[in-house]
Amino acid sequence: MTPGGVRAFALAGLAALAGACGGPPEAVAPLPAAPLRETGRVALSRAPQEDLRLVPAEAYLRSYLRLFGGLGPAEVERRARGDDRSALFDTWGDYLAALGLPDYTLDLPRGTQTNALMMAAFERLGIALCDRALEHDWKAKESVPMERRLIFAFDLPAQGLDEAAFAPRFDVLHRTFLSYPARLAPPDRERRFFALYQGTAARHRAKGAPKSRFSPEEAGWAAVCYGLVRHPEFILY
Repeated sequence: MTPGGVRAFALAGLAALAGACGGPPEAVAPLPAAPLRETGRVALSRAPQEDLRLVPAEAYLRSYLRLFGGLGPAEVERRARGDDRSALFDTWGDYLAALGLPDYTLDLPRGTQTNALMMAAFERLGIALCDRALEHDWKAKESVPMERRLIFAFDLPAQGLDEAAFAPRFDVLHRTFLSYPARLAPPDRERRFFALYQGTAARHRAKGAPKSRFSPEEAGWAAVCYGLVRHPEFILY
């Protein structure tokens, strides 16, 4: 084929290809989408999706100082130890690191995670303050007016304490520590704390029980205070 023929053949091929590509596009008619089949329903939870955590140590300690009389740290230390030096609580220096606070005298940094030792240290402080509050409210030389009581703003009944008499007194402590009425708590909470009260009082009445500065009834109420100051709703919220 001569060069002119090759050129003519190539031009003819390009013309044919251009004609094929330049035709009208194929129309595709839209079809209605089939409805999706429901396979199940899941309730939407709006609760915070985070693990429980301990509030900062300073905030937790501030709650203690406010609940037990608006005290300063030095006064808390003195009151927790008491005049009899019974070592319910020792000195802040012994507990700073355990509570998660920095101790600059020993170059110990702030605790960054909750741990069992931290929880135990807070619980020991709470137990000591419950005991001292009971002594202040019920065992002072002169009767303390109701409006000046720290925690136990109620009187013990003259007769034995049954569940009906326990309920309003427990509600006072429940509102103090957990900030809402006991009737709004899970239905078994009052029953469980009444069982704690009864068990503690019974152990103090038992023959051969160790000598205590508290009567069986007072010890029962102190144990209720211990339970509330260690309750997860008080510690973690």
